[in-house]
Amino acid sequence: MTLEEMMKKLEELGNEQTKNTYLRHGAKEPLFGVKIGDLKKLVKYVKKDHELALALYETGNHDAMYLAGLSVDPKKISKETLQAWVEKANWYMVAEYTVAGVAAESNYALELAREWMKSESEMIATCGWSTYSNYISITPDEKLDLDEIRSLLKQVENTIHEEKNRVRYTMNTFVIAVGAYIQELSDQAKQVAEKIGKVHVDVGQTACKVPLATEYIKKIEDKGKIGVKKKTCIC
Repeated sequence: MTLEEMMKKLEELGNEQTKNTYLRHGAKEPLFGVKIGDLKKLVKYVKKDHELALALYETGNHDAMYLAGLSVDPKKISKETLQAWVEKANWYMVAEYTVAGVAAESNYALELAREWMKSESEMIATCGWSTYSNYISITPDEKLDLDEIRSLLKQVENTIHEEKNRVRYTMNTFVIAVGAYIQELSDQAKQVAEKIGKVHVDVGQTACKVPLATEYIKKIEDKGKIGVKKKTCIC
């Protein structure tokens, strides 16, 4: 399927209600408003064509960009392309899910997460924290830098409430990720969660809520799932 054919298919699948929902959450034009479930049905047409996936992202259309993230092979994507992707991520759904998920499964996960987390750009920084959280969720503990993660937990504890809006959200998610996926650091993550308490994030004209890290980690603990890794973080 060509890029033109795929864009026409996305346009056909779009609807105003979904588009308006995305816009309320912060999406930027252009977009058609395609439901995630419908995007996932198109992955089979893109997955074997790496260049098509890259071309979809380059359109700047939200639906095409999200489909690109679902379809691209993270082991084939270059560091330069990921850098270009994060620069083009113009709202949190693309930054925190599309780019972060692909980056976390790429060969440059830690390198880019560390760089992006330090950025003055809100979208790049939030993508960095989300990339690291996603990386934690799929990587065996023995391959993680636990000392670095301990240091990052301390950073969250000390700075989260003064950070930029979406960075506060993904820092909170980072605490949850550590508590949920790293057995050895779960107790420290719970302590940090207690100290930071409720994290306030402006979610605009939406019903979205910021998860309370203490409660979220406890739910996972009650299910006996602490330390259970995911197979993929691309969704």
